[in-house]
Amino acid sequence: MSDLGRVLVLAGGLSYEREVSLRSGRRVCEELRTTGVEVEMRDADADLVPYVLADPPDAVFVTLHGVSGEDGAIREVLELLDVPYVGAGPDACRVAFDKPTAKAVVRGVGLSTPESITLPKETFHDLGAAAVLSRIVARLGLPLFVKPSRGGSALGASVVRTAEELPAAMVGCFAYGDTALIEQYVDGVEVAVSVIDLGDGPKALPPVEIVPDGGAYDYAARYTAGRTEFFAPARLSPEAAAACAEMAVTAHQALGLRDISRTDLIVDSAGQPRFLEVNVAPGMTETSLLPMAVEAAGHNLAGLCLGLLESAIRRLN
Repeated sequence: MSDLGRVLVLAGGLSYEREVSLRSGRRVCEELRTTGVEVEMRDADADLVPYVLADPPDAVFVTLHGVSGEDGAIREVLELLDVPYVGAGPDACRVAFDKPTAKAVVRGVGLSTPESITLPKETFHDLGAAAVLSRIVARLGLPLFVKPSRGGSALGASVVRTAEELPAAMVGCFAYGDTALIEQYVDGVEVAVSVIDLGDGPKALPPVEIVPDGGAYDYAARYTAGRTEFFAPARLSPEAAAACAEMAVTAHQALGLRDISRTDLIVDSAGQPRFLEVNVAPGMTETSLLPMAVEAAGHNLAGLCLGLLESAIRRLN
């Protein structure tokens, strides 16, 4: 049994990832209850601030994904409410959530990341889509990977293998965000490396290898059981696995993150990892990558959640 006190799990929100967030929140609640913690799950809505002010929880576990959950906004409010919470602070979230900015930061500390171009929707239209896209292909080559500059769960993301596919990919991307990140597609092993810090410094968990049955790790492949095969730990050489762990920890530190993060990488044919993006509120569902990494490390998710909450409380006190 735990003497942690009462925990509030935030889940839901109004982003495109609402359903995934609710599943993550329910999983965290279930895990914490096995340790004897009193836990309640609430949405991030107009009732949240009055509720917290009337009866402040001992700590908050944020499982909100997408905008507001990962862009620093909800964490800014939690700072105003003076309640301890798990995860990065507002400023770090703002930097990490914007993929082009995060790529620039990690490139600045020497990490390898695919060359890319960031294109707002207004520029795409105002300067003439055909002319701009033609220059993108000339600069970056093919294939390409197109995704919204902010957001997750592969919504609006697609691989572009021919120049003719690029306009449709851009339109699909702009359905989920106003700015597109177009980057060189690197063929290789897709892995995710979770980083945990319980107060004694960030440590990488074993990398998880992702092998979707349809070739693309899209929304359905991420959250439909059986659509993707996972290997935890990843089938990498010891040298490549160590390089992935080092890259994830370096990205975590360079971006000013804390407690928990997940870095997505591609390991090329030479065994060299390339940074793709980082997630400040990793999913906790039954098909999410962080719980798989926790199990591969020989730990249990309940104990990890408990430790993260205790660390957050120590930080505020």
